[in-house]
Amino acid sequence: MTEFVYLYRGYELPASPEEMQQKTAKWMIWLKELSDNGHLKSLGDPLQPGGKVIKGAKKQVIDGPYAEAKDVVGGYSIIVAKDIEQAVGFSLGCPIFEDGGSVEVRPIGQ
Repeated sequence: MTEFVYLYRGYELPASPEEMQQKTAKWMIWLKELSDNGHLKSLGDPLQPGGKVIKGAKKQVIDGPYAEAKDVVGGYSIIVAKDIEQAVGFSLGCPIFEDGGSVEVRPIGQ
């Protein structure tokens, strides 16, 4: 089995506490299914907006990362799958797609 990271992009914050509960419930059902089947290695965490970017030979520190909302990584999870096709298949149940978001599937290491 290989480890993969899911990078969640384009997550929209719910407009109300009720909507937050509904969205959270959908995420928890999807993640529980991955966990129950032995494919969720790390739930991960949401990532806070902002931060710093260090770049170039002079190691310039700038505020960021700044990108369009749809491109900001809002969180991640680590899963295990036999190959990238299986990892992509698991991602198709992610509730982020209901909001027009995306999941980037990347192999870890090796």
